[in-house]
Amino acid sequence: MKWLVEIDGRTIEVDAAQLASSAEVEPGVYSILHEGKSYEVRVLKGPDGLTVQAFGRRVSAQVRDPRDYTKGVRHAVGSGRQNINALMPGKVIHVLVEAGQTVEIGQGLVVVEAMKMQNEMKAPRPGQVAEIRVKDGDTVGAGETLLVLE
Repeated sequence: MKWLVEIDGRTIEVDAAQLASSAEVEPGVYSILHEGKSYEVRVLKGPDGLTVQAFGRRVSAQVRDPRDYTKGVRHAVGSGRQNINALMPGKVIHVLVEAGQTVEIGQGLVVVEAMKMQNEMKAPRPGQVAEIRVKDGDTVGAGETLLVLE
């Protein structure tokens, strides 16, 4: 999954794999390893969003989660190939799309049953279904890729 992070007006794309080298050491304080060095970053929540403090500097920040489909946030998030992953272990009830199909933001892609509840995985952005890696009736694990969008 990818997030768009805006820091002082500059937008960057952050992949979940990039977060593997960071850890929250106490509420709002993160230790980040980068190229063999450890950095401390503080994240403060305020009425106007987030403030990030590092290296004696404070900057404003916004994080846009691709799973957030609330009004005002219905914009394309990220580009390129994007994996749509199962959020928890479950069973694929129904694949709602076909390979090569064009999808719009918020369109249903796959229905997964987990803990006796059916969850519809939705498109985080407009795109085309590049690969479908599951079929109806498959059992999936948490984090397993269900399909890939381009």
